[in-house]
Parts: sequence; structure tokens; C-alpha cells
Amino acid sequence: MSAEIKKLKPTSLWNNFAQLNEVPRASKKEEKVIAFIKNFGENLGLETIVDDVGNVIIKKPAFPGMENRTTVVLQSHLDMVHQKNAETEFDFETQGIQMIIEGDWVKAKGTTLGADNGIGVAAIMSLLESTSTPHPPLEALFTIDEETGMTGAQGLKGGLLDGKILLNLDTEGDNELCIGCAGGIDVTAKGNYSQEKASEGWNTYKIRIKGLTGGHSGMDIHLGRGNANKLMNRFLYSVNKKMDLSIHSIDGGGLRNAIPRESEAIILIPSDQENTLKSFAEVFGNTIKQEYNTTDPNIQFSMEANESVHRIMNKTFQEKLLRSIYACPNGIYRMSPDIEDLVQTSNNLAKVLIKDGTFTILCLTRSSVDSEKMDEAEAIASAFELIGADVNFEGSYPGWTPNPTATIVKLMSDLYREMYQEEPDVNACHAGLECGILGTNYPEMEMISFGPNILGAHSPDEKTQISSVQKFWNFLLETLNRIP
Repeated sequence: MSAEIKKLKPTSLWNNFAQLNEVPRASKKEEKVIAFIKNFGENLGLETIVDDVGNVIIKKPAFPGMENRTTVVLQSHLDMVHQKNAETEFDFETQGIQMIIEGDWVKAKGTTLGADNGIGVAAIMSLLESTSTPHPPLEALFTIDEETGMTGAQGLKGGLLDGKILLNLDTEGDNELCIGCAGGIDVTAKGNYSQEKASEGWNTYKIRIKGLTGGHSGMDIHLGRGNANKLMNRFLYSVNKKMDLSIHSIDGGGLRNAIPRESEAIILIPSDQENTLKSFAEVFGNTIKQEYNTTDPNIQFSMEANESVHRIMNKTFQEKLLRSIYACPNGIYRMSPDIEDLVQTSNNLAKVLIKDGTFTILCLTRSSVDSEKMDEAEAIASAFELIGADVNFEGSYPGWTPNPTATIVKLMSDLYREMYQEEPDVNACHAGLECGILGTNYPEMEMISFGPNILGAHSPDEKTQISSVQKFWNFLLETLNRIP
């Protein structure tokens, strides 16, 4: 289907996107895509730099006659979220993304598409290789590891860039001009627990929750979608109160920046409580389907017999663990009192892995107010420290404070009205854009973020709108033409 993708307009952008999607580019595993972009710049004969952490910078002189214009930094991140449905057979390390066209949308077969932020990368590549597009002096900044720590942006040193304006191409609504974002911090709870021998004559079951919508843990956190880890814990907590439950293992969620869609637990119940468990499981499954019918219409809850296991969690610790996960904040913590409809602080209970005497719980806490971010992080830490977990805070990055009076904001707002006869949505977002971090070493640089319509980012439902990519491309070209 890549051949069909390459026929879409603008053809240069879609061709570059298709080529990019052949390259594995998981966060913290960007070696191949760094080499790909480096070779791209060098083959064009442009000055190409790979900095100490792996960011790639490609500099292109101005279009003839535009040499005296302001130098513009075009910025996108190279990594993508690697997520797939459980039943999808796919190896991100060896296979290119299998793209398909459905009406006005491009999506992938059972995996993330990589439009976040591949469309931005492809647009910059198209500008770098063009010989006919008017533009001021350009500095293309391709950062690494945006999705799991923003270490590329954090590692970018001052003095490498001369640009006075930065266009970040990582927003997911084509009517939006983003001028601020949330910061974030990774919260990790780990520990050990004692195991016991499983009782004889107990039945073993596999409990599964799947089919949830998932999505971006920042941009979609306000939509009220189900969190597979919280729902699984709710079921196990309730069973533990009603009958004799033993837990062998729990494995739910994945990446910190994706709302968890699936969870699986192996449990044991006395054989004489089998009917009670089955009845409760049926009621529970119907309950959550009703509760999440609007946001997660494809939710599935199942229980099936499983082969016997021999080790279970210590019962005393089991109860403490279930209570601590229940107490862990998830979703919206506080809405902004200053910006309408903006989530100010939130947490995503992203990963719960409990097996063989060890447990690991991963969260991503976001906020546009740094003190409040740390307040929620401490609340999460408290819930797990009470059961003896070792809790670490890592990868903290700052938010991006809005500057609505910046020259580039006025220029692009006026241009949007002129081109589309409607008001742009000038806003701040709850995602973690790199602008706030980049601004620490380039404080005088004006920044703005925009992009095409992308839905379902960080999930296998990710898709980008073909007509919106065309709109985004035209807006980008005219913006570069208007910058004085």
C-alpha cells in the first residue's frame, strides 16, 4: 500500500513519510533513523550535524532573494510510539509500518502509524530537498526520544542554532496554534514480595481486559477513557473482598505516554467458589461495558480456565498491593483555573507488572504548573511507599509558558484567518511538547506549534487526515513565505 500512499498530495511529503516509515524508530532506539536523516542531509549537500545525544541538525541557506529574512528553526522528533494490538503479528524492529487508506484517512494495520511526529519530519524533509519553495534560512532540528523522556531536547546545547523563530510541527489539530504545554515527570515504583505455594485443588483462571480505546496520555486524558490497569485492579480488589483470591501475576499496559488498553491476570480460586466467581465476573463485565459504552464501545472482559501455576503472592502483601493501586491517582487531577477546558495536572497509571516476586508500576504525571506536578507525584509515591516500594522520580521536564503577544503568534493567527476565513484555536495543550525544554537554552527564540489532524496517537487506532495534511502543508509554506 506504500505505492498508493506515495501518490497522495503533496507527493513529496507523502513519499518522505513512506520512506521514514520503513525505518524502525522506537524511543531510545533511534540509531537507524538518526543515520537515515543524517544521510538524507548529507546527500543533499547540506551542512549536517549530529550532536552529542543524537539530535540531527540540517542547515539550508535561504531561497534566492530571501537571504535577509529571519532564520527559522523547523523542529520535529524522530521517535515514534511502538504499539500494536495483542492479536497483531508485527515486528517493529524488522518491518516497515503497513499503511492503508480509508477514505480521507491514512492509518496502519493494527499498529501505530507514526504520524506523530512522522508527518512533521516528512514535511521538513520535503522543504530541505525542494529547489522551488521560497523560504528564509532554515535550520531543521530533528530531536530524539521525545516520547519517553525528551532527552534529545534536554541534551541540546546552546549555540548550535541561530534561528530566532521555532516552528514545532507536533500539534494534532489543523485549526490549532499551540503556544504552551505541560511538563512531566516519570514516577516508577518497584519492589519485591514473598511468594507462597499455591493451594491444592484450586482452579486457575486467566482474566483479560482488552479492546479499550487507549490513546495519548496527555491529549486524551480528559476524554474519560477506561484505563485497563485501574479496571483490572478494581475487579481483583472486589474479588479479594468477596472470596478467597490468590494472585499469580498481573501484566497490564505498556508505555508511559499511552493510556493502557489491555491487562491480563492469572488468579486462583477454591474450586467450590467457581460459580460465585463466574457470576461476579459476568456482572462486572456488564457493568464496565455500560459505564464505558460511550468512550470504549469495544471493551472486552473475559475469564477462562488456565493451566495450573505453583506460586502465588503472599496474601498479606496482596491486599496491600491492591489497595495501593486503587489509591493511585489516575486521570485528571486538576483543571486549569486560568485557561478554559485545559487540563492542568493529570496522571496516567501506565504499566502494572507483577510476577515471580517482583512488581513494577509506571506512571507519567503531567502539569503546566511544576509545583502541582510534584504534588501529584508525591501523592502517587505515598500510595506505594506505604507498601514498601522503592519509588523514583526521573525524566522531569518543564512546561512551556504561553506568550500570546509573540510576533510569530500574531503573524500566523492573521494568516490563518486570511487563508481559511475562520478563527484559529490559539491554545495551550496538556501534551509534553519540547518547546519548554528548548527554550531553556534558547530563551529569546519565539516558538509556536501546529500540525495536521491526527487521531488516536499512541494507539493502534492512530490515523491522519489526508485533506488536513494538505491544509497543514499549504499553511506551512505560506508561513515561511511571510516571515520577514
